[in-house]
Amino acid sequence: MIKKIATAAMIAGAVLVSACNTIAGAGEDVESVGETVTDAAE
Repeated sequence: MIKKIATAAMIAGAVLVSACNTIAGAGEDVESVGETVTDAAE
C-alpha cells in the first residue's frame, strides 16, 4: 500500500514539475496530484 502511494506521489510530482508553465497551471497540477494520491490510498 505504501509503495503504491509513494509511486503515485512520484509520478504526480514528475507531472507537476514537467507540466507546470503558469500559476494557473500549477493550481490544476496540485489538484491533480491530490486526486491521484487519494485514489491510490483507496
